[in-house]
Amino acid sequence: MATTLGALCATSLPAQAADRFTFLTNWYAQAEHGGFYQAQATGLYSKAGLDVTIKMGGPQVNLMQLLVAGQADCIMGYDTQTIKAWEQGIQAVTVAAAFQKDPAVIIAHPHIKKFEELKGKTILVGSAGMVTYWPWIKTKYGFTDAQMRPYTFNIQPFLADKDIAQQGYLASEPYSIEKEGKIKPTVFLLSDLGWPPYATTVVCTAETVKTKPKLVGAFVKASMEGWKSYLTADPAPANGLIKKDNPNMTDDLIANGIAKMKSEGMVFGGDAAKLGIGILTDARMKATYDMMVQNKLLDPTKVDLKKTYTTQFVKDLKVMP
Repeated sequence: MATTLGALCATSLPAQAADRFTFLTNWYAQAEHGGFYQAQATGLYSKAGLDVTIKMGGPQVNLMQLLVAGQADCIMGYDTQTIKAWEQGIQAVTVAAAFQKDPAVIIAHPHIKKFEELKGKTILVGSAGMVTYWPWIKTKYGFTDAQMRPYTFNIQPFLADKDIAQQGYLASEPYSIEKEGKIKPTVFLLSDLGWPPYATTVVCTAETVKTKPKLVGAFVKASMEGWKSYLTADPAPANGLIKKDNPNMTDDLIANGIAKMKSEGMVFGGDAAKLGIGILTDARMKATYDMMVQNKLLDPTKVDLKKTYTTQFVKDLKVMP
């Protein structure tokens, strides 16, 4: 009787509810977010016991503010921003890096063959670039503020003047320039020139890392499996969700984004080739920290590098390309 009753109770118990988890991206949905959407669309998050909500960022969205306010469990981050946040007392911790390279580029006209040839030329740089890679460019290549002008996210000045170069992102402005201007610009990927930060990182608060390590670990693992699936299998499931969230995203833009991520080794290149997708290394994080200190972008007396990231979720993950 007791055995029968126990069996009946066991069969009537509800399945364990999935843990809710909110991830906030850094911009409108696009191919560069594809791995996260693929994990969502193909059920990888569900299999990991997570009920994940992906929310889009945008130009007016303060990711760090929303993270601290508890509006997201983790956000899509960027090393220089995350490290800098500690100066303001924001304990943001990088736990994984989907991109081994930052997709930031400087775009020049076809007659420019070497980056050094841009010395003295007008270069259009946005506000974020002015306080991240521009100081590094000045130090490394001897460029000056006198040649820098604000970038207004409009490619027309570039198309109108062959002596102007501009900032951009790997799969965005170069594609627009080629399509609209009917020219194939010279594109300098800053990471290939030695610019050290990771990009498309997963960033949580130190409190979340401490109190919810299983959830963070499950999210990181499923996300990196999502990236592998997105770039090696059929990306259609993710693309459907991307276009649903961002109706302005077209098939050709998505295809271009995927092609660039593959050709430039954004996800599978660098240390990820040997250590797995999402990997962070002490050496790489120190290089970014040292670069920031050297270029007076960071007060080292206020920031302990070791607190700004952790490798605990990726060092043994081994999601191989």
